Amino acid sequence: MNRILFTGIMPALPTPLNQKNEFQPEKMRELIEWELAAGVSGFYVGGATGEGVLLPAATRMEVIECAVEAVAHRAKVICHTGSIDCQEAFALTRHAEKAGADAVSSVPPDFYFGYSAREIVDYYRRLAGETNLPVIAYATQKTASLDMTGILRSLLAETANVIGAKDTRANYYKMWQLKQLDGGNINVINGPDESLLAGLSMGADGGIGATYNLMPEKFVALYRKFCAGDFAGALQEQTKINRIIEVLLNYCSGNVMRTLKLAMQWNGFDFGSAVYPASELEAKEAAAFRAALLEAGFVFRNA
Repeated sequence: MNRILFTGIMPALPTPLNQKNEFQPEKMRELIEWELAAGVSGFYVGGATGEGVLLPAATRMEVIECAVEAVAHRAKVICHTGSIDCQEAFALTRHAEKAGADAVSSVPPDFYFGYSAREIVDYYRRLAGETNLPVIAYATQKTASLDMTGILRSLLAETANVIGAKDTRANYYKMWQLKQLDGGNINVINGPDESLLAGLSMGADGGIGATYNLMPEKFVALYRKFCAGDFAGALQEQTKINRIIEVLLNYCSGNVMRTLKLAMQWNGFDFGSAVYPASELEAKEAAAFRAALLEAGFVFRNA
């Protein structure tokens, strides 16, 4: 069985919300169309970029349904169904399959408490048992003390529909170790936007990222150049990308959704503010942020 089902550039979609925290589906459809035109191969819905765990389950289900309908089989849709409440995660997983998603993914259940490798394996086994869809696990910095390679080895051997992991640890030796499982027949997807090229170089099959929503064409160019063997060209694209990411991080005060959503608004996609209690940038800081983006080489769509 081939487990490498998801490759290429897959934006992690933000969730467009109004001031009442209500989902705005037409805005998500508009962004999806623009990113499809840029050449992306899939979308990741309801994860950290989508602020999924901060939203009610009913809203998350509405977002999943909208994304699947809007994409209309022109690309893959992976739905993040992780939740602080495991029972909610299982319900979201069942709903994602019913809605027509191509796969589900979940962070490990480690928001407040530490869990053993055995417990995490059991969680993913249970999650996979709720659906016939492919399941993509998650290797995060929060589980850095655990042997995620061993956890995935167990899951691949024991659970037919677990196919791999999204890896956000930014430890590319450990990512390489993941990719060695089952002779490389494991779907490994890079997480950190600023080191996509490093992930691809160590065996990742593609990338999922937040800043893909600001500059999908740059990430698509990076991926295509890498696949064509143009490593110098791919590095040039990563360098352009990282100059912009550096600005987003410098002004975000620890929550990149604060600056990402503002930059997206200036780029023609008003997705509202980051979910409360995140605050907006004050006018003077926002002006400095915009100027820094331009200085870093970002070109707004309607400029």
